[in-house]
Amino acid sequence: MYAIVKTGGKQYRVQTGQRLLVERLAAEAGAEVALEPILYRDKETVLDPAGLEKVKVTAKVIEHVRGEKLRVFKFKPKRGYKRRTGHRQPLTRIEVSEISAHKKEATAKAPASESAKAAPAKPKAPAPPKRKAASPAKPKAPGQAKPKASPQAKPKAPARGKAKAAEQAEGKEAPKAKAKRAAPAKKDEEGSDGA
Repeated sequence: MYAIVKTGGKQYRVQTGQRLLVERLAAEAGAEVALEPILYRDKETVLDPAGLEKVKVTAKVIEHVRGEKLRVFKFKPKRGYKRRTGHRQPLTRIEVSEISAHKKEATAKAPASESAKAAPAKPKAPAPPKRKAASPAKPKAPGQAKPKASPQAKPKAPARGKAKAAEQAEGKEAPKAKAKRAAPAKKDEEGSDGA
């Protein structure tokens, strides 16, 4: 039996009693922490989120340590640029104390099956009949008028278009067209030879 857990942006394969170093956890030494399972494997494999909610992985914090020193050296040739720094990653040593999967499904299904046997099955009510969609009326004779389309089917014109259409229906011109016609192009009064 093992589990794969996620902590500190990394994934670890853990078993009961295993010790490992993980990214620093916000817990005191000796405290119990819950780890997020991604996969649980026993007799069967559990991968789905609903099944993983029942899996519990707990670990005990042993100590907080710092990792080994990493040397960081930056260098740019022909520029006299050299920088040397170091880094020690904060880590936590933990020991996996328990990996368990709670099986509540078997106990929940048993009472449901007993109640199903005790109560007789209820007959289903008949479904109401479905309505047919109303078809548009067709003209019978060529002299009759065509049926009007529903108001929902008509495309709506923008507000400016309605105003222009209303003015043209009244015989008035649009104000912009009037202004263009009223102001003729100015000609040079001094002369047309350009001198």
